[in-house]
Amino acid sequence: MMSFLCINRKCWRIPMLLRGMLNQEGFRFRSLAASCSLYGKKKTTIRYENIDQEKYRDLINYLTSYKDSSQRPELVFEEDNMLNGPERKYKNSDQEDEPKVCRNWSPLMNPNKSSLPQETVPGPPLQISLQRKNLASVTAVLQQTMPVEQAFYLEKWKQRMILELGIEGFAEYTKNIFQQGKLFHAAMETLLLAEEISVEQEEDTNVSGYIRSVQHVLQHVTGVRVLESAVQHETLHYQGLVDCVAEYRGKLCAIEWKTSGKAKPFLRNTFDNPLQVAAYIGAINHDANYNFQVDCGLLVVAYKDGSPAHAHYIDSELCCQYWNKWLLRLEEYKEKDFGIV
Repeated sequence: MMSFLCINRKCWRIPMLLRGMLNQEGFRFRSLAASCSLYGKKKTTIRYENIDQEKYRDLINYLTSYKDSSQRPELVFEEDNMLNGPERKYKNSDQEDEPKVCRNWSPLMNPNKSSLPQETVPGPPLQISLQRKNLASVTAVLQQTMPVEQAFYLEKWKQRMILELGIEGFAEYTKNIFQQGKLFHAAMETLLLAEEISVEQEEDTNVSGYIRSVQHVLQHVTGVRVLESAVQHETLHYQGLVDCVAEYRGKLCAIEWKTSGKAKPFLRNTFDNPLQVAAYIGAINHDANYNFQVDCGLLVVAYKDGSPAHAHYIDSELCCQYWNKWLLRLEEYKEKDFGIV
């Protein structure tokens, strides 16, 4: 009996469903006919109060019945979730990645040296020769972990220079640049030791411009403690050769002399050089050969044409920031397994 009633109810609903479908088809046909007839007529202004409400009753009923449609927005979203899973929340491209944290962090300053006096001790500056040990060198670490963007522009510059000079010409160019750097550092060492430059160095056009460039900086450099001396971090196992440790405007600094053919008025123009300074400072502080600590740096960029060098002072707070970046680069270098203990 129950089955008969269900079948009877379904049969009773069929005419209603057919009538609804016919009404919709009729509406679509009438809409299409109206559109075609209006297409060929000139556009006229129709006032709302002149519309025949009875004539468009089916249209009004169709539009207002949307709220009962099976395609309501919330049902569409539910169906999409069932088919494709819940919506995934992707990180906005404008959001910056979380800063990396060094797993083997080490302090820049050595607590075992905190009680040592910081006054300048009279005597010749330290000049410890660099021993070839199985330690990571500061220069190698920075070269092997160079950021992708920086490496891209360096390679682009290299290819452009090769196109202009040829392979042999580019090799000669880089050799001359390297030789000029060595001559400049030798001249600075002689200048800071003897406080004067020999006649040969003054007449050498390869370095005379650089020396004129740094004169205004040297006026504020006193109390030289270290010149071209090897430093090594006894805990992190890396080494390097620091150019100079002296007082600059009364503040003890690790000083690096750099040459450039292009002006570098801002610290950001010097790429990885501040990380190099921070690495040397950390090594000095954790090297038993040095009975003092340094917490500031000075990066001096000299120019061949003699224009005033740019002296970038790196205070203790900024030095700590570069130190943290250096630790990440050192960690990356060791993870690449370059055979360093």
